[in-house]
Amino acid sequence: MHPLVIALLGMPGSGKTEAIQYLEERYGWPKVYFGSITFDEVAKRGLPLTPENERIVREDLRNTFGKDHYAKEVIRRVDAISSDVVLIESLYMWTEHLTLKDHYGGSFKMIAIHASPEIRYERLEHRSVRPFTREQAIERDRAQIEFLEQGGPIAMADVMLVNEGEREDLFVKLDEAIALIHTPS
Repeated sequence: MHPLVIALLGMPGSGKTEAIQYLEERYGWPKVYFGSITFDEVAKRGLPLTPENERIVREDLRNTFGKDHYAKEVIRRVDAISSDVVLIESLYMWTEHLTLKDHYGGSFKMIAIHASPEIRYERLEHRSVRPFTREQAIERDRAQIEFLEQGGPIAMADVMLVNEGEREDLFVKLDEAIALIHTPS
């Protein structure tokens, strides 16, 4: 039997990391971060962690191992965790969505977090970890929509939250979303 796997997804700067951190602290659930696969490979290759190197590594891994490489690695990591609920941060591709849905079936749920581009770009310019310039954010948006087909998984989310207010508003919405998709055993 699989754990309940809850993926949080959205465009850069939408609030995924804040949401995951809140859910980890509030509910004590572990997470698997798609981005850690890229970070691990960038480090393995001895490259500095930059948006450009991340993009190169992501594309190389997908070209070498297939579009579902990240999803298969995430499944391996999730299945190694002993927990009734596991969070996944930063699902991107339609293929990843399908691979996870095929593996976990009804135990796989998605929460999409949305914020307008202007709000996201402002957040990305001022975040302390991995800030993006406006130009980098626009380039990343285009890549995620055009090449990763990120719109599909967002459109198929079980719950959509708009995050354009205060952090506490997001947290209230997250608790409401969790109540909809999670029935504790």
